[in-house]
Amino acid sequence: MANCIQCGRKLPPLTIGKKICRWCVQHERAQRGEEDDDVRQPVMPTPWVRSQSTITLTHLLFGASLAVFLGMQLPPNGPVADFGGQELVKWGANFGPYTLSGDWWRLFTYMFLHGGVLHIAFNMWCLWDLGGLCESLYGRWTYATVYLLTGFAGGVASVGWNPGVLSVGASGAIFGLAGALIASFYLGEFSMPNIALKGTLTSLLVFAGFNLFFGSMFPGIDNACHIGGLVSGLILGALIARVAPESNAPARRAGVLAVVALGLAGCAWGVGQWRGTPFRIGRALDSLAERDPNRGIKQLQAIVKREPNSVQGHYALAQAYFNQERIGEAEAEFKRVLTLEPQHEGARFRLGLVYLSEKRPEDAQAVFTQLVSQEPASGNGHYGLGLALADQGKHQAAVDEFKDAIRLGTAYPGVYYEMGQSYERLKMYDEAIAAYLQGKDKDGDDPDVENGLVEAYEAKGMKQQAEEARSRAEELRKK
Repeated sequence: MANCIQCGRKLPPLTIGKKICRWCVQHERAQRGEEDDDVRQPVMPTPWVRSQSTITLTHLLFGASLAVFLGMQLPPNGPVADFGGQELVKWGANFGPYTLSGDWWRLFTYMFLHGGVLHIAFNMWCLWDLGGLCESLYGRWTYATVYLLTGFAGGVASVGWNPGVLSVGASGAIFGLAGALIASFYLGEFSMPNIALKGTLTSLLVFAGFNLFFGSMFPGIDNACHIGGLVSGLILGALIARVAPESNAPARRAGVLAVVALGLAGCAWGVGQWRGTPFRIGRALDSLAERDPNRGIKQLQAIVKREPNSVQGHYALAQAYFNQERIGEAEAEFKRVLTLEPQHEGARFRLGLVYLSEKRPEDAQAVFTQLVSQEPASGNGHYGLGLALADQGKHQAAVDEFKDAIRLGTAYPGVYYEMGQSYERLKMYDEAIAAYLQGKDKDGDDPDVENGLVEAYEAKGMKQQAEEARSRAEELRKK
């Protein structure tokens, strides 16, 4: 079987006399300006020939990344060789706690950010070479779409694989360009010499393999982003080469790109559902901590509306309601948590506190008793049970529960103060004073503890100590 004398492809069987394949014939016709409705690949400059236009899209992408980097060098940040994580997040880095909690635009902005001089230098060097090759092959708008889609795919892979890693740089999109070129060179039809095609394909494979290996050897390199860009690029390049190779059929090419874009959007949505809930809750809690409770509660309400079975969401919302003294709503949310997860210790404990705030000590006692039965080693459970018993005047039983809470290590401060209060009601003033003093040693100064000491000291006739405690209480309240 004969080969084409220009590109080296196999000619059809029984070819007699013809030494040039039809792809080379088409390319020659296009170069002469003759129309050909069956052109399957771009016949603008061949892939190894750079565009002669003054400003290319590669120049624009290069300039955009450089402009952002120079902008970050302005005071008060620069000039610096490397940027910290906080500054990169401020400028739009891809970071799970932000990206997955609503800042989806970071999946685009991160690819124009770079962490330092060496980072941007290496990426721009790669972009200059691969971008020019890709632009000459696909044309400006297909090339732009491939760049953005594969960069987006790399960002999705990054937050999906490890949402706690901060990701910046054009490398995801650059790997996407490499993947698209590999697939198109392997599956497409090009009127270039076979030796040039094989050489370019080999170079691309070495580039991808070496950089993935290098990324796996050193910490801080986001290989998930590289793999996401490469795989999406391979898919895009293969679809373009097989389904829409014609440069004169933009509708088909746009259809391929649209389908891939929808697929990536679906992947992003899936990653958001899989990984996003804890980060969205964290963002809402940040709003609460920043004294913006209405915003935080609205964010949590949106989370539980979208994910009605989210235990974390309902629990955080219940706590927010309780802190804002929206007791009825807090009660409903804690009950919802216990419906979803009956063994949830925190929700059961806080439901008991809700009942105490509603002056329902018997209901609180039942809840805390169930918690202690469920978790006998729960210090918080014994503490809550002591509070419920004390509210009902059962102070000796309350003291026993407070002692158990201290022995088991309750996480709540104030247990010594509550025990001192119960001792006072039992007229056991020495024990009350000892409890208050232990509370001061453990939890620090507190005006309520000092007032408890005042009462206990006065009951024992220790007037000087009572006056000293009263003075300390007044000073603490002024602070």
